[in-house]
Amino acid sequence: MLKTRSLTRRLTWLYIAVSSLVLLGFGSLVALAISQHFAELDQQYLADKLHVIQNIHAHDPHHTANALHPIVDGHHGLSVQLYQQGKLIYQSAPQPAAIGLHPLPLDTLFSLSEQGENYHGLCVANTQNAQSETLPSSVRCALLNTRHHQHFMDWLLMVLGLSIVAAAAVAGVLGWWATRRGLAPLHDIKQQLQHITAQRLDVTLTVDSVPAEMTDLVNSLNGLLWRLQHDFQRLSEFSSDLAHELRTPLSNLLTETQVAISQARSADSYRQTLASNAEEFERLARMVSDMLFLAKTEHGLSLPSCVPLPLETEVHALFEFYEALAEEKNVLLQCDGQLTIEGDKLMLRRALSNLLSNALRYAPAGGWIRVEMTSDTEGGSLQVSNNGPAIAADDLPRLFDRFFRADKSRLHSEGSGLGLAITRSIVELHGGTISATSTPTRTSFRLFFPRKTPSKPHASK
Repeated sequence: MLKTRSLTRRLTWLYIAVSSLVLLGFGSLVALAISQHFAELDQQYLADKLHVIQNIHAHDPHHTANALHPIVDGHHGLSVQLYQQGKLIYQSAPQPAAIGLHPLPLDTLFSLSEQGENYHGLCVANTQNAQSETLPSSVRCALLNTRHHQHFMDWLLMVLGLSIVAAAAVAGVLGWWATRRGLAPLHDIKQQLQHITAQRLDVTLTVDSVPAEMTDLVNSLNGLLWRLQHDFQRLSEFSSDLAHELRTPLSNLLTETQVAISQARSADSYRQTLASNAEEFERLARMVSDMLFLAKTEHGLSLPSCVPLPLETEVHALFEFYEALAEEKNVLLQCDGQLTIEGDKLMLRRALSNLLSNALRYAPAGGWIRVEMTSDTEGGSLQVSNNGPAIAADDLPRLFDRFFRADKSRLHSEGSGLGLAITRSIVELHGGTISATSTPTRTSFRLFFPRKTPSKPHASK
C-alpha cells in the first residue's frame, strides 16, 4: 500500500521548487547582464586603444613600434598586432597562438580561449582608397585578457548560488509555517468530526472560522451530517415502530399456542387455534410485504411499466370491488371527472385502493365517499374525500409516516399503519405529490401529477 503523502509536505516542497526556480532565473539574468556590461566596457576600451594606435602610426609610420611599446606595456593583459599591406609590422608579446589559426572579424568584438585564459579582441582596418573599400591597407588588432572579469563572475556566481540555496531553505521554512497556518481550519474540522458518533449526529461545523475556499466544503459536510441525522432518526423510529408492531401479533401467537398446548383439547379447539394463528401470520406476511415494498421504493425502484392510464376506469373497478362493503355501511360512492396519466397500472391501483379502503374504514354509516378528478395546464389531480371524523391538525403532517395512526383507539386494528406511507411512495415514484386536509365535515386526500414536458422531436435533415 502506498504511503499517503502529507499535503503540508507537498506544499512546502512546492514553495521550495518555485522559489528556487524564480531565484535561479533572476540570478541568471543578473549574471548575463553583468557579463554583457563587461563585454561592452572591453569593446569601448579596445576601440579607444586602437584609435590611439592609429594616430601614432599615422603621425610617424617609421617609428610606430618604438612609440607603441610604452603604451602596450603599461596596460596589463593588453596585446596588439599591426598589419601593413598584409604584413605584420608590429606585435606585442605575449600573443595567444589561437589568434593566427582563424580569420578574425573586423569591427566586431570577439572572444578567444587558450590554456584556461579568456580574451576579448577587436580588429579594425583602414581601406586603401575610396574605390576599393574591401581591401584593407592596414589592420590593427587588440586583445585584452579578461581574467579580472572572470574572477569577479566566479565570485558572483558563487554568491548567487549560496544565496539561492539559503533563500530556498528560508522559503521552505516559511512555506511550511504558512501551510500549517493555512490548513489550520482543516485540523479544526477534523477535531470536530472526531467527536461525532451515532448518538451525536446533531453536531454542526462552524463556517465563520474557515476561509472562503472551504465554505462550500463545510456546508456540504453540514448537509451530509444533517441527512445522516435525519436518516438515522428515521431508522431508529422505524426500528422502534417495527418492534412495537411485531410484538402484538407475536405475543398473540405465543399466548394462543401456549394455552393450546397447556392441556389436551379437542380437534375443533386446535382447529380454532390454528385458524387464529393463521390470521396473525397473514397479518405478519402483509406487514413484511409492505415493508419490503417501501424499502424498494426508497432505494430507487423503477416503474415496471409506464403506459397511459385512465384513472376513472381504475376508480370504477375499485368501486365494484368495495361495493359490498359500502352497501353494508350504507356509504355512497361517487366519481366525477376524468384524468389520464402515464404510470404503472398495478401500483396506481394499489395506491387508490389504500385511499378508498381508508375512506371506507372511517366513513360513518350513511355517509359518502367522493372521488374528483381535474386537469389543467400544470397537471392533473385526483381527490378522495369522505365525511368522516376530522383529523387533528397536529396529526396531518404525520399521516404518511410509517405505522402512524391518527386514531389511537385503533392501534390493534386490522391495519398495519403502512397504507398511506405506501401510497405516498407510489405517488412520488410517478413524479407526483400527495397531501391531506381535514375539517369537521370533510377529510380529503389529494394526489397531484404535474404535466410532463414533451420532448422536442429532432429536426430531419
